[in-house]
Amino acid sequence: MRTRSMKERFLHAAGFEILAILTVSPLAAWVMEKPLFQMGTLAIMLSSVAMLWNMVYNSGFDRLYPPDQTRHFSLRALHALGFEGGFILIGLPIAAWMLSITLLQAFLVEVAFFLFFLPYTLGYNWLWDKLRQRWIVRKSCEAR
Repeated sequence: MRTRSMKERFLHAAGFEILAILTVSPLAAWVMEKPLFQMGTLAIMLSSVAMLWNMVYNSGFDRLYPPDQTRHFSLRALHALGFEGGFILIGLPIAAWMLSITLLQAFLVEVAFFLFFLPYTLGYNWLWDKLRQRWIVRKSCEAR
Protein backbone atom coordinates (compact mmCIF):
# COMPACT_ATOMS: atom_id res chain seq x y z
CA MET A 1 0.00 0.00 0.00
CA ARG A 2 1.43 3.37 -1.02
CA THR A 3 0.65 6.16 1.42
CA ARG A 4 1.08 9.88 1.05
CA SER A 5 4.15 11.61 2.39
CA MET A 6 3.92 14.32 5.04
CA LYS A 7 4.99 16.80 2.35
CA GLU A 8 2.07 15.77 0.14
CA ARG A 9 -0.34 15.90 3.09
CA PHE A 10 0.86 19.40 3.94
CA LEU A 11 0.58 20.62 0.33
CA HIS A 12 -2.89 19.11 0.04
CA ALA A 13 -4.11 20.74 3.27
CA ALA A 14 -2.37 24.09 2.69
CA GLY A 15 -3.73 24.42 -0.86
CA PHE A 16 -7.22 23.57 0.37
CA GLU A 17 -7.12 26.12 3.19
CA ILE A 18 -5.49 29.00 1.30
CA LEU A 19 -8.02 28.77 -1.51
CA ALA A 20 -10.84 28.49 1.05
CA ILE A 21 -9.72 31.59 3.00
CA LEU A 22 -9.44 33.66 -0.16
CA THR A 23 -12.92 32.58 -1.20
CA VAL A 24 -14.94 32.45 2.00
CA SER A 25 -13.65 35.47 3.99
CA PRO A 26 -14.98 38.21 1.72
CA LEU A 27 -18.17 36.26 1.03
CA ALA A 28 -18.87 35.67 4.75
CA ALA A 29 -18.05 39.30 5.65
CA TRP A 30 -20.52 40.51 3.05
CA VAL A 31 -23.31 38.06 3.98
CA MET A 32 -22.93 38.54 7.76
CA GLU A 33 -22.28 42.28 7.51
CA LYS A 34 -19.13 41.88 9.60
CA PRO A 35 -15.76 43.53 9.03
CA LEU A 36 -13.52 41.64 6.60
CA PHE A 37 -10.77 41.62 9.25
CA GLN A 38 -13.03 39.86 11.77
CA MET A 39 -14.20 37.27 9.26
CA GLY A 40 -10.68 36.85 7.93
CA THR A 41 -9.40 36.25 11.45
CA LEU A 42 -12.13 33.67 12.06
CA ALA A 43 -11.35 32.04 8.71
CA ILE A 44 -7.63 31.83 9.55
CA MET A 45 -8.38 30.41 13.01
CA LEU A 46 -10.80 27.82 11.63
CA SER A 47 -8.41 27.13 8.78
CA SER A 48 -5.56 26.40 11.18
CA VAL A 49 -7.70 23.97 13.13
CA ALA A 50 -9.06 22.51 9.88
CA MET A 51 -5.54 21.84 8.59
CA LEU A 52 -4.82 19.70 11.63
CA TRP A 53 -8.21 17.99 11.32
CA ASN A 54 -7.59 17.52 7.59
CA MET A 55 -4.30 15.71 8.16
CA VAL A 56 -5.71 13.52 10.95
CA TYR A 57 -8.94 12.73 9.09
CA ASN A 58 -7.22 12.03 5.78
CA SER A 59 -4.60 9.85 7.43
CA GLY A 60 -7.38 7.63 8.75
CA PHE A 61 -9.20 7.78 5.40
CA ASP A 62 -6.02 6.69 3.58
CA ARG A 63 -5.68 3.70 5.91
CA LEU A 64 -9.23 2.60 5.08
CA TYR A 65 -9.02 3.49 1.38
CA PRO A 66 -5.36 3.53 0.23
CA PRO A 67 -4.50 6.30 -2.26
CA ASP A 68 -3.20 3.79 -4.82
CA GLN A 69 -6.73 2.41 -5.20
CA THR A 70 -9.31 4.10 -7.41
CA ARG A 71 -11.53 6.46 -5.45
CA HIS A 72 -14.87 6.90 -7.11
CA PHE A 73 -16.97 10.01 -6.86
CA SER A 74 -19.39 8.38 -4.39
CA LEU A 75 -16.50 7.56 -2.02
CA ARG A 76 -15.31 11.16 -2.25
CA ALA A 77 -18.87 12.30 -1.42
CA LEU A 78 -18.85 10.17 1.75
CA HIS A 79 -15.36 11.47 2.55
CA ALA A 80 -16.54 15.08 2.25
CA LEU A 81 -19.62 14.46 4.43
CA GLY A 82 -17.50 12.85 7.15
CA PHE A 83 -14.89 15.57 7.10
CA GLU A 84 -17.33 18.48 7.15
CA GLY A 85 -19.62 16.86 9.72
CA GLY A 86 -16.69 16.33 12.08
CA PHE A 87 -15.45 19.84 11.54
CA ILE A 88 -18.83 21.37 12.43
CA LEU A 89 -18.41 19.88 15.91
CA ILE A 90 -14.89 21.26 16.18
CA GLY A 91 -15.65 24.72 14.75
CA LEU A 92 -18.86 25.45 16.63
CA PRO A 93 -17.33 26.73 19.89
CA ILE A 94 -14.58 28.59 18.02
CA ALA A 95 -17.08 30.51 15.86
CA ALA A 96 -19.29 31.31 18.87
CA TRP A 97 -16.33 32.66 20.82
CA MET A 98 -14.69 34.67 18.03
CA LEU A 99 -17.92 36.27 16.80
CA SER A 100 -19.41 36.73 20.29
CA ILE A 101 -22.57 34.90 19.31
CA THR A 102 -24.64 32.12 20.85
CA LEU A 103 -24.00 28.46 20.11
CA LEU A 104 -27.26 28.38 18.13
CA GLN A 105 -26.14 31.33 16.01
CA ALA A 106 -22.71 29.71 15.63
CA PHE A 107 -24.44 26.52 14.54
CA LEU A 108 -26.27 28.45 11.81
CA VAL A 109 -22.95 29.97 10.72
CA GLU A 110 -21.41 26.50 10.66
CA VAL A 111 -24.34 25.18 8.60
CA ALA A 112 -23.80 28.00 6.10
CA PHE A 113 -20.08 27.16 5.97
CA PHE A 114 -21.02 23.49 5.56
CA LEU A 115 -23.21 24.34 2.56
CA PHE A 116 -20.22 26.09 0.99
CA PHE A 117 -17.53 23.64 2.04
CA LEU A 118 -19.29 20.39 1.22
CA PRO A 119 -19.18 20.91 -2.55
CA TYR A 120 -15.83 22.71 -2.23
CA THR A 121 -14.31 19.76 -0.31
CA LEU A 122 -15.76 17.28 -2.75
CA GLY A 123 -14.52 19.18 -5.79
CA TYR A 124 -11.10 19.99 -4.39
CA ASN A 125 -10.36 16.39 -3.37
CA TRP A 126 -11.74 14.91 -6.58
CA LEU A 127 -9.56 17.28 -8.61
CA TRP A 128 -6.57 16.55 -6.33
CA ASP A 129 -7.00 12.81 -6.96
CA LYS A 130 -7.11 13.35 -10.73
CA LEU A 131 -4.06 15.64 -10.77
CA ARG A 132 -2.15 13.36 -8.37
CA GLN A 133 -2.77 10.35 -10.61
CA ARG A 134 -1.48 12.28 -13.65
CA TRP A 135 1.59 13.37 -11.70
CA ILE A 136 2.33 9.77 -10.59
CA VAL A 137 1.97 8.45 -14.14
CA ARG A 138 4.23 11.21 -15.49
CA LYS A 139 6.77 10.61 -12.75
CA SER A 140 6.84 6.85 -13.42
CA CYS A 141 7.27 7.47 -17.17
CA GLU A 142 10.19 9.83 -16.52
CA ALA A 143 11.83 7.26 -14.22
CA ARG A 144 12.02 4.72 -17.06
